[in-house]
Amino acid sequence: MVPFGGWDMPLAYADGTLAEHRACRERAVAFDVSHLGTVRVSGGGALGRLQSQLTNDLRKIAPGQAQYTHLLDATDASVLDDIIVWWRDDGVFDVMPNASNTVRVVGALSGDDVTSTRAVVAIQGPDARALLKDLVPQAGTLARFHVAPFEWEGAGCWVAATGYTGEDGIECAVPRDVAVSFWRAVLGTGIPPAGLGARDTLRLEAGLPLHGHELGPGITPLEAGLGWVVGWDKGDFRGRAPLQAQRDRGVTRRLRGLVVEGRRPPREGYTVRLGGDDVGTVTSGNFSPVLGTGIAMAFLRADVEIGADVEVDMRGRAAPAHVVKPPFVEKRG
Repeated sequence: MVPFGGWDMPLAYADGTLAEHRACRERAVAFDVSHLGTVRVSGGGALGRLQSQLTNDLRKIAPGQAQYTHLLDATDASVLDDIIVWWRDDGVFDVMPNASNTVRVVGALSGDDVTSTRAVVAIQGPDARALLKDLVPQAGTLARFHVAPFEWEGAGCWVAATGYTGEDGIECAVPRDVAVSFWRAVLGTGIPPAGLGARDTLRLEAGLPLHGHELGPGITPLEAGLGWVVGWDKGDFRGRAPLQAQRDRGVTRRLRGLVVEGRRPPREGYTVRLGGDDVGTVTSGNFSPVLGTGIAMAFLRADVEIGADVEVDMRGRAAPAHVVKPPFVEKRG
Protein backbone atom coordinates (compact mmCIF):
# COMPACT_ATOMS: atom_id res chain seq x y z
CA MET A 1 0.00 0.00 0.00
CA VAL A 2 1.28 3.48 -0.88
CA PRO A 3 -0.04 7.05 -0.42
CA PHE A 4 -1.56 8.45 -3.61
CA GLY A 5 -3.52 11.70 -3.91
CA GLY A 6 -4.57 11.55 -0.28
CA TRP A 7 -5.58 7.89 -0.47
CA ASP A 8 -3.91 4.64 0.53
CA MET A 9 -3.67 2.65 -2.67
CA PRO A 10 -2.43 -0.86 -3.57
CA LEU A 11 0.78 -0.72 -5.58
CA ALA A 12 0.51 -4.42 -6.43
CA TYR A 13 -1.17 -7.59 -5.19
CA ALA A 14 0.29 -11.07 -4.65
CA ASP A 15 1.32 -11.75 -8.25
CA GLY A 16 3.18 -8.45 -8.74
CA THR A 17 3.08 -5.68 -11.31
CA LEU A 18 4.45 -7.59 -14.32
CA ALA A 19 1.93 -10.42 -13.91
CA GLU A 20 -0.93 -7.96 -13.46
CA HIS A 21 0.17 -6.04 -16.55
CA ARG A 22 0.26 -9.20 -18.69
CA ALA A 23 -3.11 -10.37 -17.31
CA CYS A 24 -4.70 -7.11 -18.49
CA ARG A 25 -3.19 -7.37 -21.96
CA GLU A 26 -4.11 -11.06 -22.33
CA ARG A 27 -7.39 -11.45 -20.43
CA ALA A 28 -8.67 -9.02 -17.75
CA VAL A 29 -7.90 -7.40 -14.39
CA ALA A 30 -9.84 -5.29 -11.88
CA PHE A 31 -8.62 -1.98 -10.48
CA ASP A 32 -10.09 -0.19 -7.48
CA VAL A 33 -10.04 3.41 -8.75
CA SER A 34 -12.28 4.91 -6.07
CA HIS A 35 -9.63 7.60 -5.52
CA LEU A 36 -10.91 9.30 -8.67
CA GLY A 37 -13.31 12.06 -7.75
CA THR A 38 -16.97 12.34 -8.68
CA VAL A 39 -18.34 15.88 -8.91
CA ARG A 40 -22.07 15.86 -9.62
CA VAL A 41 -23.42 18.76 -11.65
CA SER A 42 -27.18 18.96 -12.25
CA GLY A 43 -30.03 21.39 -12.69
CA GLY A 44 -31.17 23.69 -15.46
CA GLY A 45 -27.83 25.45 -15.89
CA ALA A 46 -25.61 22.37 -15.65
CA LEU A 47 -24.79 22.07 -19.34
CA GLY A 48 -23.97 25.77 -19.66
CA ARG A 49 -21.69 25.67 -16.61
CA LEU A 50 -19.73 22.77 -18.03
CA GLN A 51 -19.51 24.32 -21.48
CA SER A 52 -18.10 27.57 -20.06
CA GLN A 53 -15.49 25.86 -17.87
CA LEU A 54 -14.30 22.78 -19.80
CA THR A 55 -12.51 22.63 -23.15
CA ASN A 56 -14.44 19.99 -25.06
CA ASP A 57 -17.87 20.56 -26.57
CA LEU A 58 -20.58 18.51 -24.88
CA ARG A 59 -22.84 19.14 -27.88
CA LYS A 60 -20.75 16.52 -29.68
CA ILE A 61 -22.30 13.85 -27.44
CA ALA A 62 -25.70 13.20 -25.86
CA PRO A 63 -27.21 11.78 -22.67
CA GLY A 64 -25.92 8.26 -22.13
CA GLN A 65 -22.41 9.09 -23.34
CA ALA A 66 -19.04 10.08 -21.86
CA GLN A 67 -16.44 12.62 -22.97
CA TYR A 68 -12.78 13.34 -22.22
CA THR A 69 -12.07 17.02 -21.53
CA HIS A 70 -9.78 19.50 -19.75
CA LEU A 71 -10.10 22.24 -17.14
CA LEU A 72 -7.62 25.01 -17.97
CA ASP A 73 -5.94 27.79 -16.04
CA ALA A 74 -7.55 31.02 -17.19
CA THR A 75 -4.21 32.85 -17.39
CA ASP A 76 -1.85 30.54 -19.29
CA ALA A 77 -4.11 27.66 -20.46
CA SER A 78 -2.22 25.10 -18.37
CA VAL A 79 -4.18 21.89 -17.82
CA LEU A 80 -5.42 22.10 -14.22
CA ASP A 81 -7.00 18.68 -14.65
CA ASP A 82 -7.99 16.17 -17.30
CA ILE A 83 -11.46 14.81 -16.76
CA ILE A 84 -14.04 12.30 -17.94
CA VAL A 85 -17.66 13.50 -17.95
CA TRP A 86 -20.45 10.91 -17.70
CA TRP A 87 -23.67 12.45 -19.08
CA ARG A 88 -26.34 10.36 -17.41
CA ASP A 89 -29.75 9.77 -18.98
CA ASP A 90 -31.45 11.56 -16.08
CA GLY A 91 -29.84 14.89 -16.95
CA VAL A 92 -27.11 14.60 -14.33
CA PHE A 93 -23.44 15.02 -15.17
CA ASP A 94 -20.89 13.03 -13.17
CA VAL A 95 -17.54 14.77 -13.64
CA MET A 96 -14.56 12.52 -12.82
CA PRO A 97 -11.39 14.47 -11.89
CA ASN A 98 -8.07 13.14 -10.65
CA ALA A 99 -7.97 12.49 -6.92
CA SER A 100 -5.88 15.48 -5.84
CA ASN A 101 -7.85 17.90 -8.04
CA THR A 102 -11.39 17.17 -6.84
CA VAL A 103 -11.67 20.26 -4.62
CA ARG A 104 -10.47 22.49 -7.47
CA VAL A 105 -13.02 21.01 -9.88
CA VAL A 106 -15.86 21.37 -7.34
CA GLY A 107 -15.05 25.07 -7.08
CA ALA A 108 -14.83 25.61 -10.82
CA LEU A 109 -18.09 23.85 -11.63
CA SER A 110 -20.11 24.66 -8.48
CA GLY A 111 -20.88 20.96 -8.22
CA ASP A 112 -21.37 18.54 -5.35
CA ASP A 113 -18.53 16.25 -4.25
CA VAL A 114 -20.12 12.80 -3.99
CA THR A 115 -16.84 10.87 -4.05
CA SER A 116 -17.37 9.38 -0.59
CA THR A 117 -20.78 7.92 -1.50
CA ARG A 118 -19.52 5.41 -4.09
CA ALA A 119 -16.67 3.20 -5.19
CA VAL A 120 -15.37 2.87 -8.76
CA VAL A 121 -14.10 -0.44 -10.10
CA ALA A 122 -12.38 -0.54 -13.49
CA ILE A 123 -12.37 -3.95 -15.17
CA GLN A 124 -10.04 -3.85 -18.16
CA GLY A 125 -8.78 -6.30 -20.77
CA PRO A 126 -9.86 -8.05 -23.97
CA ASP A 127 -12.05 -10.56 -22.06
CA ALA A 128 -13.43 -8.12 -19.47
CA ARG A 129 -16.85 -7.68 -21.03
CA ALA A 130 -17.45 -11.39 -21.60
CA LEU A 131 -16.43 -12.27 -18.05
CA LEU A 132 -18.76 -9.66 -16.54
CA LYS A 133 -21.90 -10.24 -18.58
CA ASP A 134 -23.67 -12.03 -15.72
CA LEU A 135 -22.85 -9.30 -13.19
CA VAL A 136 -23.34 -6.27 -15.43
CA PRO A 137 -25.73 -7.13 -18.28
CA GLN A 138 -24.76 -4.01 -20.24
CA ALA A 139 -21.08 -4.99 -20.27
CA GLY A 140 -21.33 -6.91 -23.52
CA THR A 141 -23.33 -4.36 -25.52
CA LEU A 142 -22.37 -0.91 -24.25
CA ALA A 143 -20.66 1.10 -26.98
CA ARG A 144 -17.29 2.72 -26.33
CA PHE A 145 -17.63 5.97 -24.34
CA HIS A 146 -21.28 5.30 -23.49
CA VAL A 147 -22.77 5.07 -19.99
CA ALA A 148 -25.79 3.20 -18.64
CA PRO A 149 -27.51 2.40 -15.32
CA PHE A 150 -27.56 -1.08 -13.79
CA GLU A 151 -28.47 -2.62 -10.45
CA TRP A 152 -26.38 -4.54 -7.93
CA GLU A 153 -28.13 -6.05 -4.91
CA GLY A 154 -30.99 -3.64 -5.47
CA ALA A 155 -28.75 -0.55 -5.50
CA GLY A 156 -28.59 1.84 -8.43
CA CYS A 157 -25.20 1.80 -10.18
CA TRP A 158 -23.66 3.19 -13.38
CA VAL A 159 -21.33 1.61 -15.90
CA ALA A 160 -19.18 3.39 -18.50
CA ALA A 161 -17.29 1.87 -21.40
CA THR A 162 -14.14 3.81 -20.52
CA GLY A 163 -10.72 3.05 -19.09
CA TYR A 164 -7.06 4.00 -18.74
CA THR A 165 -5.15 0.98 -20.00
CA GLY A 166 -5.41 1.07 -23.78
CA GLU A 167 -7.51 -2.12 -23.63
CA ASP A 168 -11.25 -2.59 -23.87
CA GLY A 169 -13.25 -2.70 -20.67
CA ILE A 170 -15.69 -0.92 -18.39
CA GLU A 171 -15.73 1.20 -15.24
CA CYS A 172 -18.49 0.72 -12.66
CA ALA A 173 -19.60 3.27 -10.06
CA VAL A 174 -21.42 1.48 -7.23
CA PRO A 175 -22.80 2.84 -3.92
CA ARG A 176 -20.37 2.36 -1.04
CA ASP A 177 -22.78 0.06 0.86
CA VAL A 178 -22.55 -2.60 -1.86
CA ALA A 179 -18.99 -1.88 -3.02
CA VAL A 180 -17.33 -4.74 -1.15
CA SER A 181 -19.82 -7.34 -2.37
CA PHE A 182 -19.50 -6.07 -5.95
CA TRP A 183 -15.68 -6.20 -5.76
CA ARG A 184 -15.78 -9.74 -4.41
CA ALA A 185 -18.21 -10.79 -7.14
CA VAL A 186 -15.90 -9.37 -9.83
CA LEU A 187 -12.95 -11.31 -8.41
CA GLY A 188 -15.21 -14.36 -8.14
CA THR A 189 -15.39 -14.49 -11.94
CA GLY A 190 -11.67 -15.31 -11.98
CA ILE A 191 -10.57 -11.74 -12.78
CA PRO A 192 -7.50 -10.91 -10.64
CA PRO A 193 -6.98 -7.53 -8.94
CA ALA A 194 -4.29 -5.13 -10.14
CA GLY A 195 -2.63 -2.13 -8.50
CA LEU A 196 -1.13 1.24 -9.32
CA GLY A 197 2.08 -0.25 -10.71
CA ALA A 198 0.32 -2.08 -13.53
CA ARG A 199 -2.05 0.81 -14.13
CA ASP A 200 0.95 3.06 -14.78
CA THR A 201 2.84 0.66 -17.07
CA LEU A 202 -0.36 -0.05 -19.02
CA ARG A 203 -1.25 3.61 -19.53
CA LEU A 204 2.36 4.35 -20.55
CA GLU A 205 2.37 1.60 -23.20
CA ALA A 206 -0.94 3.07 -24.43
CA GLY A 207 0.60 6.57 -24.59
CA LEU A 208 -1.97 8.05 -22.20
CA PRO A 209 -0.99 11.20 -20.28
CA LEU A 210 -0.84 11.37 -16.49
CA HIS A 211 -1.63 14.61 -14.72
CA GLY A 212 1.47 15.89 -12.95
CA HIS A 213 3.68 14.44 -15.68
CA GLU A 214 2.39 14.98 -19.25
CA LEU A 215 -0.28 17.45 -18.09
CA GLY A 216 -0.19 20.09 -15.37
CA PRO A 217 1.28 23.52 -14.58
CA GLY A 218 2.91 25.07 -17.62
CA ILE A 219 1.57 22.39 -19.99
CA THR A 220 -1.23 23.14 -22.45
CA PRO A 221 -3.39 20.71 -24.44
CA LEU A 222 -1.65 21.79 -27.65
CA GLU A 223 1.81 20.97 -26.30
CA ALA A 224 0.53 17.59 -25.09
CA GLY A 225 -0.83 16.75 -28.56
CA LEU A 226 -4.42 16.89 -27.31
CA GLY A 227 -5.81 19.65 -29.46
CA TRP A 228 -8.75 17.40 -30.33
CA VAL A 229 -9.99 17.92 -26.73
CA VAL A 230 -10.68 21.59 -27.51
CA GLY A 231 -14.09 22.62 -28.87
CA TRP A 232 -13.04 25.71 -30.80
CA ASP A 233 -16.52 26.10 -32.33
CA LYS A 234 -18.50 26.18 -29.08
CA GLY A 235 -17.79 29.74 -28.01
CA ASP A 236 -15.89 31.01 -25.01
CA PHE A 237 -14.53 28.75 -22.27
CA ARG A 238 -12.09 29.12 -19.42
CA GLY A 239 -8.55 29.56 -20.78
CA ARG A 240 -9.61 29.95 -24.39
CA ALA A 241 -7.83 33.28 -25.04
CA PRO A 242 -4.30 32.21 -24.01
CA LEU A 243 -4.77 28.83 -25.68
CA GLN A 244 -5.85 30.44 -28.94
CA ALA A 245 -2.86 32.80 -28.76
CA GLN A 246 -0.58 29.79 -28.47
CA ARG A 247 -2.32 28.10 -31.39
CA ASP A 248 -1.77 31.23 -33.51
CA ARG A 249 1.93 31.54 -32.76
CA GLY A 250 2.67 27.80 -32.66
CA VAL A 251 4.05 25.58 -29.92
CA THR A 252 7.77 25.36 -29.15
CA ARG A 253 7.65 21.81 -27.77
CA ARG A 254 5.58 18.68 -28.33
CA LEU A 255 4.94 15.50 -26.39
CA ARG A 256 6.57 12.51 -28.11
CA GLY A 257 7.26 8.87 -27.40
CA LEU A 258 10.72 7.34 -27.02
CA VAL A 259 11.70 3.70 -27.47
CA VAL A 260 15.05 3.18 -25.76
CA GLU A 261 17.60 0.52 -26.56
CA GLY A 262 17.97 -1.95 -23.71
CA ARG A 263 15.84 -2.89 -20.74
CA ARG A 264 16.87 -0.03 -18.47
CA PRO A 265 13.92 2.37 -18.12
CA PRO A 266 14.34 6.11 -18.61
CA ARG A 267 12.99 8.17 -15.73
CA GLU A 268 11.20 11.47 -15.29
CA GLY A 269 13.57 14.42 -15.57
CA TYR A 270 16.19 12.71 -17.78
CA THR A 271 17.54 14.95 -20.54
CA VAL A 272 17.05 14.08 -24.22
CA ARG A 273 19.78 15.10 -26.69
CA LEU A 274 20.07 15.31 -30.45
CA GLY A 275 23.44 15.98 -32.07
CA GLY A 276 24.85 17.07 -28.73
CA ASP A 277 22.07 19.61 -28.09
CA ASP A 278 19.55 19.34 -25.25
CA VAL A 279 16.17 19.02 -27.01
CA GLY A 280 13.82 17.87 -24.28
CA THR A 281 13.00 16.16 -21.00
CA VAL A 282 11.44 12.83 -20.09
CA THR A 283 8.08 13.15 -18.31
CA SER A 284 7.34 9.45 -17.69
CA GLY A 285 9.37 6.33 -18.33
CA ASN A 286 9.36 2.65 -17.47
CA PHE A 287 10.11 -0.84 -18.71
CA SER A 288 7.56 -2.08 -21.23
CA PRO A 289 6.57 -5.67 -20.37
CA VAL A 290 5.19 -6.19 -23.89
CA LEU A 291 8.08 -4.69 -25.87
CA GLY A 292 10.80 -5.84 -23.47
CA THR A 293 12.58 -2.50 -23.59
CA GLY A 294 12.52 0.92 -21.97
CA ILE A 295 9.91 3.41 -23.16
CA ALA A 296 9.18 7.01 -22.24
CA MET A 297 7.13 10.07 -22.99
CA ALA A 298 9.01 13.34 -23.29
CA PHE A 299 8.50 16.95 -24.24
CA LEU A 300 10.83 17.58 -27.18
CA ARG A 301 11.67 20.69 -29.14
CA ALA A 302 9.02 21.16 -31.81
CA ASP A 303 11.46 20.62 -34.69
CA VAL A 304 12.41 17.10 -33.51
CA GLU A 305 10.45 14.90 -35.86
CA ILE A 306 8.96 11.45 -35.35
CA GLY A 307 11.53 8.95 -36.58
CA ALA A 308 14.52 10.88 -35.26
CA ASP A 309 17.28 9.06 -33.40
CA VAL A 310 18.17 10.72 -30.10
CA GLU A 311 19.98 9.93 -26.85
CA VAL A 312 18.65 9.90 -23.29
CA ASP A 313 21.10 10.91 -20.57
CA MET A 314 20.63 8.20 -17.95
CA ARG A 315 22.72 9.62 -15.14
CA GLY A 316 25.76 10.12 -17.31
CA ARG A 317 25.23 7.21 -19.68
CA ALA A 318 23.90 8.02 -23.16
CA ALA A 319 21.17 5.56 -24.12
CA PRO A 320 20.16 5.53 -27.83
CA ALA A 321 16.44 6.07 -28.40
CA HIS A 322 14.02 6.42 -31.31
CA VAL A 323 11.30 9.07 -31.42
CA VAL A 324 7.85 7.57 -32.09
CA LYS A 325 4.20 8.53 -31.99
CA PRO A 326 2.37 6.72 -29.16
CA PRO A 327 0.76 4.34 -28.48
CA PHE A 328 3.72 2.03 -28.02
CA VAL A 329 1.44 -1.03 -27.87
CA GLU A 330 -1.80 -1.28 -29.84
CA LYS A 331 -5.00 -2.49 -28.19
CA ARG A 332 -5.29 -6.28 -28.36
CA GLY A 333 -8.95 -6.71 -27.52
